[in-house]
Order: sequence, then C-alpha cells, then structure tokens
Amino acid sequence: MKRMNIAKRILTAAAMAAVVWVAVPARMGAQELSAGGDLVSSYVWRGAYCGGVSIQPALSFSAGGFSLAAWGSVGFTSPAYVDEFDFTLGYGIGGLSLALTDYWFAYRGELEADDYFSYGDQTAHMFEASAGYDFGPLALSWNTFFAGADDKPSDEDKRAFSTYIEASAPFKVGDYGLKLELGVTPWESIYADGFNVVNLGITGSKEIKVTESFTLPAFTKVIFNPAGKQAYFVFGISL
Repeated sequence: MKRMNIAKRILTAAAMAAVVWVAVPARMGAQELSAGGDLVSSYVWRGAYCGGVSIQPALSFSAGGFSLAAWGSVGFTSPAYVDEFDFTLGYGIGGLSLALTDYWFAYRGELEADDYFSYGDQTAHMFEASAGYDFGPLALSWNTFFAGADDKPSDEDKRAFSTYIEASAPFKVGDYGLKLELGVTPWESIYADGFNVVNLGITGSKEIKVTESFTLPAFTKVIFNPAGKQAYFVFGISL
C-alpha cells in the first residue's frame, strides 16, 4: 500500500508538471518536436540483456530547456520481458541535465504486471531520478531508482535504490563517430550484488549513403559486463 501511494503521488506530480509545461509553451522560447526510432539486433541496456531484435520508437517535445519524451521497445523474441514504455521529464541548461523517468516493463504472462495502471506491490513501473553534466570531452551521469519495482535482491522487503553511474567520452576517427562508456553500480542493486563494473563498451556510428539525397544512420556497439560475465555485439539503424 505504501509503495502504491508513493508511486501514485509521483505520477500525479509529474503529470501536473507536464500539463502546466505544455500549456504555456509560448513563454518558453523555441519549441521542437521530434519523432523517430531505432531497429536493433538486440536490446542491451546498461550492460544488461533485455531482449532480442527490437523496434524502439521515440517521441519528444522540448521548449525552453524543458523536455518531455516517450520511448518504447517492442521485441520480436520472448525473454523475461520484451515490452517497455518510458516517459521522461527533463531539464537542461548548459552542460547540466536533470530528469525524472517512469520506466514500465511488461512481463508477458503475468496479468497484474501487464496492467500499466497497476502501482501495487507487483507493479512493473520503476521511477528514477538522474543528474548529469557534459563537459564536452567527458560526460558524467548519476541515475538512482527511488520508487516502484526496485527491491533489494537479497531482501525483497527493502528498497535497493539501484544506482548506475556512467562516464562517457565521444570522439571521431575519420567519418566515424565513436563513444567510450564505463558504467558502475556502487552497491547491491538490480545491476549487481555489490560495487562492480556493469557496462564497458564502445559505440561506432556512421551515416550510410543510400541515395544521393538519403542517408541512413547506423551504429554498432561492443559491450562487456564484467559483473555479469557477459559480452554483446549490437547493430542498429535509426529511422
């Protein structure tokens, strides 16, 4: 019951903030609406395998430093979960970025968890607060779950406050854009059983020329998860 009340309060506050923000865009300067998506050979998130071949649509609206974004992932295979639907309310100024995200994972076959509007003990929602700073040659971010389905693996009666900290460095080699990533978790969480490196990877991206007037952004990722003793090689295209 306590978890449900907290989750509902968070959702209500975020919804009210989003409504107020959208209702007064004229005061917030330039506005931008963007839509697109990725098709990936497998869905790997923060060093964790979340699904096979997936389509991942995205829609966002931004104005005056604020942004409201919807992102999803629908898989074509059947791991533990293959459907995801996230909302992020963010704010950025200079290199600083702040965000609140509501993640929803659909566990197929579990009816209560499939209910998007379920915020009880079996909810599939997870709420995260994030802060980051982009220095240019290096970007840092701190991401912590504070409500929802974030139980401590060793004690399901306690909240894990699962935290993911990442450092990333973009650079270019010829026509290729590259980015190095290092992600760690500082304590027992959904990512690992204690402090550990959970994501060590490199992403390469390039515009593939299809016709004289059309190019297709493509990327490949090499990912290692030392904590999980796993490695992944992912290919994707952006539409």
